[in-house]
Amino acid sequence: MVGLGLFWTILFVALAPGAISGVPGQSGARAAPSKVTIHVHKSGLFSAFGHDHIVTAPIAHGKLDTKARTVEIVVAAKQMRVVDTDVSEKDRAEIQATMMGPSVLNSDKFPEIRFQSSHVEEIGAKEGHRFRVTGNLALHGATRELTFDVDRNIEGQYHGKTKLRQTDFGIQPVSVAGGTVKVKDELEVEFTIFDADLRHP
Repeated sequence: MVGLGLFWTILFVALAPGAISGVPGQSGARAAPSKVTIHVHKSGLFSAFGHDHIVTAPIAHGKLDTKARTVEIVVAAKQMRVVDTDVSEKDRAEIQATMMGPSVLNSDKFPEIRFQSSHVEEIGAKEGHRFRVTGNLALHGATRELTFDVDRNIEGQYHGKTKLRQTDFGIQPVSVAGGTVKVKDELEVEFTIFDADLRHP
């Protein structure tokens, strides 16, 4: 199977940004903890025979300084999980192994994915509800700058989306059958972060 584990850690990065809002939040009841979801899409001449993949990951730990408006988020690569529902258990396990292995995340060598914000700006009509976040994402031994928008609701929940390219972090998209079935370089990352899951100085 095309172990599209590529989407891997990237998704994780996106997650960090959400917390960056740097706005004091009210922590309300919630059904699930903060997490990042990565969507990996197939491409290639025979892409109809491949599968799209979905990967999720929790936040290992994070810190939010509301005064300085900075945030730091860390994700443990080995906590990332392939949650495809349209494949067998065996295929899902193979995809998970590929994602964790040396050709993608290489989680033994690079156990952490870290995001550190450098600038947070309020945007939009409602002050304190939408932010543009810029920061550095360290993944797979490479560090790249990211900029994305984040929305915050009254319960202290941050939500946003962004896109990443695997090759920007030294990861070559997985391909099989001579490249006729492969994973797209660009990954779609969606994140939901709760203020209560972050440490405050």
